[in-house]
Amino acid sequence: IEVHYAGVNRPDVLQRAGAYPPPPGASKLLGLEVAGTVVAKAPDVTAWEIGDSVCALTPGGGYAEYCTAPALNCLPIPQGLDMLEGAALPENYFTVWTNVFERGALRAGESLLVHGGSSGIGLTAIQLAKEFGASVITTVGNASKADFCSKIGADLAINYKDQDFEEEVMRHSSKRGVDVILDMVGGEYINKNLRALALNGRLVQIAFLQGSTAEINALPIMLKRLTFTGSTLRPRTVEEKASIGKALKDKVWPALAAGRCKPVIHQVF
Repeated sequence: IEVHYAGVNRPDVLQRAGAYPPPPGASKLLGLEVAGTVVAKAPDVTAWEIGDSVCALTPGGGYAEYCTAPALNCLPIPQGLDMLEGAALPENYFTVWTNVFERGALRAGESLLVHGGSSGIGLTAIQLAKEFGASVITTVGNASKADFCSKIGADLAINYKDQDFEEEVMRHSSKRGVDVILDMVGGEYINKNLRALALNGRLVQIAFLQGSTAEINALPIMLKRLTFTGSTLRPRTVEEKASIGKALKDKVWPALAAGRCKPVIHQVF
């Protein structure tokens, strides 16, 4: 792929700092998502032709003029979006889909709490949850982020510096709790998340900004029949990622083409 744009994601920052080594066989260069033009392909690749515009989830190496990507992990740029917007799709949309809708099994009529609502993951989760009929609560660190998340579609944005998110979730839900929580904080949030879940709720962990160790009171898991799960994306097989990509193309790409969802670009370098 001749790279037109490459997305900048937190794993890139962590890898650069030495805290997130690439998996075996992956490029040591940064860059997990790109948008560009196909300029070469293997003989057995039939889904793509030279000159096609694609966005791709890559195992690494996206910060370059050219990079390779598995053909199965490439997707067309949604109609109406340009290369810049296309480059901002794969990492966030693959991550949100597999964690919120596959592992978290969020369904229409349910509720989602997503921490870090103004992040790439957060903004994607808010939009997709609303697109598929769920209500959304999110946490943010200041008023301007809260306003932006509300404009994107969040039903309630909680400033965690001024408010206790557990108390606000229970108040907003009339003490019921939420059905799914997408968390990248960990640490002391884990127990609060478990208490904020409704019966049969699902907590999906995707990162640990506060650390991965915590003393957990497991009683809510038993009493409320909770599921505590999580996942990482980069080490998964090409075939697993292809399955996520197919779901995105079938179910999410039409919403992007129609303008009901869109990537939010913070800065272009």
